[in-house]
Amino acid sequence: MAFLVPPGGLVLDGDLALHAIAQRYMIADAWRWPLLVVPGLETPSGTHIGIADGIPILAMILKSFRGWLPEGFHGIGLWLGISWALQPVAAVWALRGTGEKRLLPLLAVAVLAVSVPAWWSRIGHAALTSHFTILLGLGFYLRLVHRGGLWVWAAAALTLILTLLIHPYLALVFLAILSAVPVTLVLRRDPSWLRAAMCSAGAATTFAGAVSVFGYAGAGGGSGYGDYALNLLSPFWPASSALFPTLPYVDATGHGGWEGYNYMGAGLLLGLAATLCFRLGVVGRLIRRHAGLALVLLALTLVAVTTRIGLASSILVDLGPPPSFLEQFRSSGRLFWPVTYAAILAVVTILARAPMARLGLACVLIVAALQFADVHVLRRNVAGWARGGAYRAPAEAAAALRPLLRRSESLTLLPSYQCIPDPNAVAATLTLLNDIMSVTAERPIPMTTMFVARRQRPVQCNDAGLAAAPLRAGELRVLLPVVQPGLLAKVPGHADHCRPLQGLMVCAQ
Repeated sequence: MAFLVPPGGLVLDGDLALHAIAQRYMIADAWRWPLLVVPGLETPSGTHIGIADGIPILAMILKSFRGWLPEGFHGIGLWLGISWALQPVAAVWALRGTGEKRLLPLLAVAVLAVSVPAWWSRIGHAALTSHFTILLGLGFYLRLVHRGGLWVWAAAALTLILTLLIHPYLALVFLAILSAVPVTLVLRRDPSWLRAAMCSAGAATTFAGAVSVFGYAGAGGGSGYGDYALNLLSPFWPASSALFPTLPYVDATGHGGWEGYNYMGAGLLLGLAATLCFRLGVVGRLIRRHAGLALVLLALTLVAVTTRIGLASSILVDLGPPPSFLEQFRSSGRLFWPVTYAAILAVVTILARAPMARLGLACVLIVAALQFADVHVLRRNVAGWARGGAYRAPAEAAAALRPLLRRSESLTLLPSYQCIPDPNAVAATLTLLNDIMSVTAERPIPMTTMFVARRQRPVQCNDAGLAAAPLRAGELRVLLPVVQPGLLAKVPGHADHCRPLQGLMVCAQ
């Protein structure tokens, strides 16, 4: 509970800190249009909290109840709890789309879904723990290829928009799964394919409209496609497995392999091996029956692998620079997630319907139990982190700013997040920036900097101009150690208006 409801005065680390900052600013801001842009965060242009991974759907709900919330409340821990609760529910709903309603297969798919290593590894990125949206997408696919009623399409389109308000990557995966419906029906020679194609196009059009209306359009991811790719060995390499707890991530690109981490788990791999060995004919029929989905999953896998095809620690093939539109999928390894969940549904469906019913159900339960045991280390680490390692006291310098921030109307923070002049000081400076920004977000006042992974405008480093501007009434200007030698002298009247504080230089009228 101490993690679900953020404790006062403490801060998160890394990306979670930034997500909490974005959400706090959104909750405190007035209702305005564009709905998701907060002008007070990275003034004067503002920050789109969806691009800052502030989970807009939750932020808007919390904003509606902010009068009853404690000062500085955010829902990052709460969202992780929501994701954990919805994961098995969505898995059961998806499997029921195959017609399976027996208790043991449903229990097995729930256990498998909450035992996906790649899901447990996303704890540092709250929005991306929402793998339940992938399972919902697969559940809609299974229903749409059987019935395809307009109300089901409408529900799928609405869920797609809600998924966009969680994270764009997940929304694109959801849209790709929906696009498989008409393809499957065409390959089945089902005459309902035309209506499905029109409905799928309508869902895609609605999605494009939502991207524009909610202000996501124009955000660019820079470069790096191929750096955070799916390694061909990753789905089978038991990194962070309880069976091999010391194995590192597999990496061929030199970027650590974490974003491309997609180990399927010992139970699921055993289940796949069993279906291929003993029910290969059924596997073939299932793939033909759902050929559209198989093609979509293959396409997502190819994009996840990227044009730099890695196996273990080696690049097997480098096809050269990718098309520019692929740069949007910089963290491409994430696109393999739906393959894992589709494999779970397939394994449970095939094994649970084996001719020897009791043997098939026993196999499903063994697969689920082994999968659950295999994520023991990841589960234990996350539990320990949530119980006591997630929150910490901010740096002394950040804590010392609290009384000054409460008397101030705006904060100019130097260096700006992506403009640190000394490459050797980046890590320490970012940690201190995060802490100061987190403390500021407890009672949000306009602040000049923020980090977002994708930008709608190029980064412009104008720290010298910010430092040289006249001090405004109510402004607090804070210079971190890394920029004090170059920028302090530029502050007008610095000898009279600036003083040291815990290694910072703090300036105010």
